[in-house]
Amino acid sequence: MVFDKKHLLLLLDRPREPVFMGKGRVVFDVPDNYLTDRYRPIGPEIQNRFGENAEERITVRSIALPDLRIPMSLGRQEQFSLFIPRHRKIAARLIDIFMGMRNVEDLQSCAVFARDRINPYLFNYALSVALLHRKDTHDLDLPTIIEVFPDKYVDSKVFSQIREEATVVPEGMRMPIVIPKDYTASDLDEEHRLWYFREDIGVNLHHWHWHLVYPFDASNRAIVDKDRRGELFYYMHQQLVARYNFERFSNRLQRVKRLNNLREPISEGYFPKLDSLVASRAWPGRVDSSVLKDLNREADQIKQDVADLERWIDRIYEAIHQGFVVDESGNRIPLDEQNGIDHLGNIIESSTLSPNRQLYGDMHNMGHVFISYAHDPDHRHLESFGVMGDVATAMRDPVFYRWHSYIDDIFQEHKNKLTPYTRSQLTFDGISITGITVQPEDGQPNTFQTFWQQSDVDLSRGMDFVPRGNVFARFTHLQHSPFVTTIMIENDSDAQRMAFVRVFLAPKNDERGTPMVFRDQRLFMVELDKFLVALRPGSNRIRRRSKESTVTIPFERTFRNLDQNRPEPDTPQEAEFNFCGCGWPAHMLIPKGLPEGLPADLFIMVSNYEEDRVVQDLVGTCNDAASYCGVRDRLYPDRKAMGYPFDRAARSGVDSLANFLTPNMAVQSITVVHNDRTVNRTS
Repeated sequence: MVFDKKHLLLLLDRPREPVFMGKGRVVFDVPDNYLTDRYRPIGPEIQNRFGENAEERITVRSIALPDLRIPMSLGRQEQFSLFIPRHRKIAARLIDIFMGMRNVEDLQSCAVFARDRINPYLFNYALSVALLHRKDTHDLDLPTIIEVFPDKYVDSKVFSQIREEATVVPEGMRMPIVIPKDYTASDLDEEHRLWYFREDIGVNLHHWHWHLVYPFDASNRAIVDKDRRGELFYYMHQQLVARYNFERFSNRLQRVKRLNNLREPISEGYFPKLDSLVASRAWPGRVDSSVLKDLNREADQIKQDVADLERWIDRIYEAIHQGFVVDESGNRIPLDEQNGIDHLGNIIESSTLSPNRQLYGDMHNMGHVFISYAHDPDHRHLESFGVMGDVATAMRDPVFYRWHSYIDDIFQEHKNKLTPYTRSQLTFDGISITGITVQPEDGQPNTFQTFWQQSDVDLSRGMDFVPRGNVFARFTHLQHSPFVTTIMIENDSDAQRMAFVRVFLAPKNDERGTPMVFRDQRLFMVELDKFLVALRPGSNRIRRRSKESTVTIPFERTFRNLDQNRPEPDTPQEAEFNFCGCGWPAHMLIPKGLPEGLPADLFIMVSNYEEDRVVQDLVGTCNDAASYCGVRDRLYPDRKAMGYPFDRAARSGVDSLANFLTPNMAVQSITVVHNDRTVNRTS
């Protein structure tokens, strides 16, 4: 039988079931010595029982196996967190093992042996990272984590209903199980108004997948060392905070309050209503007014004081004000205009690219850890971490945005030290924007229309020990009407000019209803799109559809249905389909707005592509969500700083967006209108 590397993906299915149990109509023939102690004595009976109805049997070769003691040191039923240093080291070792297998057949043998002996969360993460980064597997189409671990995203009450439906009702007759709209709190908690953003499945999948594509630890430096990785960490999270503030204004709340005092009680509590199917425990909650305490958790090998976190922050601020960081050899690395933000991102997140972890510490990651253990800092109650301890769930918690708002403040401290862009640096000579119109599919011109939509997601790949076949959960999410943006651009030269069109959206007014000053509004600018156009001499009419945004990926890619609408094998279209899945969910492109309309500014800038371009071949790569995710295995496709032109303080005399404009920029007043209706997704 010809070896098919796509069988590796089956090892991610039904993560708690033994590997010899059927994966659909496919079964792995596992060597007897690969079986765990529980099943080895009855190996023949097991292989016959689970293989008798299989349409395809996959032969697993027995090979000399690497030393798995370090990966196996994390218990099978423990929670796994990339933020915990011990867990990071364990994961890095397992990634190295998978990356080091000489071919995909050996990788399959090693992974089959490891699967039933290693923590399922750890196994899934390490194998996924390896598949994304190995040259012989990077074209495989990974399932999303909701398919494999739906317990990280779905109300725990739903699972008993799903099991009943799957057990009693034949496949083809099963009905979707409806996930309640807002099940984690009541209206007494004003933060709960933002449930639809924080608990959105697509939003959380984006954050998980971004960290999968950009892991911050691995012994193989090349897995971490990607173009402008530290800057991308800054920009992606800065945009999350900006967008969250937009949503807060859409719910008549003040902008998020920074968590800049680590000794002050955290006023917001959070109770996730999730169960871990691996750990067989409920995810712990955090009560109102919890206080961060020194950590002494022997099981996690963590002994860390809050003062350590404060000391690292002080050293980072000192480096910003001095204009340089110091590496482990004592050399100064300047925090300059070109690379300063990249060095700072690697230090704050504390990836393996940090020039001096000993000096600058592990600020971002350990901040997550301190918050996630606020309920049990010394392990006296034998509780695991809360949702802030897992990249797949952290965005559900209101405190995520408070922590990242403070982190963004540190980045902005550096950005404010840079020389503001001059008017001539921002101008594109001979190019001017003469008009902007936004037309939604249903609604008045220059409005964005939002509403609720219900969609289904198949959870069968993650439902262990239940009958086979599809089982769907139906969830409610924000959606917007499709729209077309028309831009009129004048090219006064006699030659065709290539240009980048940059599109941003920001609230027009602050939480008090007064017009935003530029100093604040630039930090609220949410990137909606960025695309290349050829401008012929004279007038140009550019039409851009919302679904073409370079920030988002479509619903089908967010939820990764691996079988429907799949292009023909070995075609350029399949290469596009097989993109890693990183990207902001298309249904969340536009903030919710208000029933009476939320006033906003749509900002468009046309910049000179010859100054911005990055010379590289993008054929066969997926670059349609490059703004937040970059381009896989390529350079970031824009030489300008991420967030340009709003990444720096304004030049002297600019106190409003109107003062900031040059002829190649324009602003259109927009109203974001929310209609409180719910529709079913039809395709």
